[in-house]
Amino acid sequence: MEWEAPTIVLDARLHGEGDVIATVMTEAHGLHRGLARGGGSRGKAATWQAGNLVQARWTARLPEQLGSFTGELIHSGAAHVMDDALALVMLTSICAVAEGALPERQPHPRIFNGLLRLIPHLPFGETQLTNVVRWEMVVLSDLGYGLDLSACAVTRQTDGLAFVSPRTGRAVTREAAGIWSNRLLPLPGFLLGAGDGGAAGWRDGLRLTGHFLARDAFGHQHRPLPQARQMLYDRVAVMAAAQDPAATAAPQIPAATAAHHPEEDETDHAG
Repeated sequence: MEWEAPTIVLDARLHGEGDVIATVMTEAHGLHRGLARGGGSRGKAATWQAGNLVQARWTARLPEQLGSFTGELIHSGAAHVMDDALALVMLTSICAVAEGALPERQPHPRIFNGLLRLIPHLPFGETQLTNVVRWEMVVLSDLGYGLDLSACAVTRQTDGLAFVSPRTGRAVTREAAGIWSNRLLPLPGFLLGAGDGGAAGWRDGLRLTGHFLARDAFGHQHRPLPQARQMLYDRVAVMAAAQDPAATAAPQIPAATAAHHPEEDETDHAG
């Protein structure tokens, strides 16, 4: 058994003296793991860095085996973010989310192609946070946990959407939210096509996608959201607070204890 394809390295962990267990993603083969012999050595370690695009070849005697990787570096996404703390934490976060959320050996071409477009642009700065949040929305959608931002779950209005129910993932207008607004997740305008975010919007976007990633994509595996992803949220929350010291981000709503409110009855009734 073998295949060869462009891959994005998501993770590489030392195995033995100088080998690594590499986790990569391809368009056709999805998330795939294999042993890269000598991948931890001085000459090859740079190839198997998370965020790199590698032309990899996987071989195994049987399809269910771990198999072995060999590869040649195409683009060093890792090296291009090493001098930029925000770009580095964005790269670390998206690789950790993909590595932890995706099932092995199941193709997700939209997620792969999203990474392929996103990684080279991370050095362009904080504006890429908009694309990070949008990519996480694609991850949720492809895994079957997509949010419904098309209309208000209560009124069916398509204008004035301002929140998302933490239980149903459906949008709610500010008017319909009423006194329950502090128990809903803020919906940043850039997810509706209004602008590119800003620090507060990026913070709210990461809080929104993070809630559903933690509850669904990782929660169903009984795994926590990756620490790298939490570090990204914390960094952006600090950015937002620095821009507006008077405003504070609401705490994350625990997935299992989100409060009940009238919108839940309406969405349950609507199916």
